[in-house]
Amino acid sequence: MNVMTYEAVVENGQVKLPYNAQLPEKARVYVVVPEMEVRQTIRLVSPHLAHPEQATYFEKEVVEGEIDAQI
Repeated sequence: MNVMTYEAVVENGQVKLPYNAQLPEKARVYVVVPEMEVRQTIRLVSPHLAHPEQATYFEKEVVEGEIDAQI
């Protein structure tokens, strides 16, 4: 695999290569970002039922009552 290296900048979310960079259409490229701080992300997933037939256990009942905003 031959490797060519260009220094580029990001402007408005797009990588801008130097004006003389010649890349073929659909070329596979790799972007390496030096000295960038990486923040750890947390992924929260929604819980799901192991047994979908138990969904009826979680049915909610809407009860309309009198509005009372007194404190």
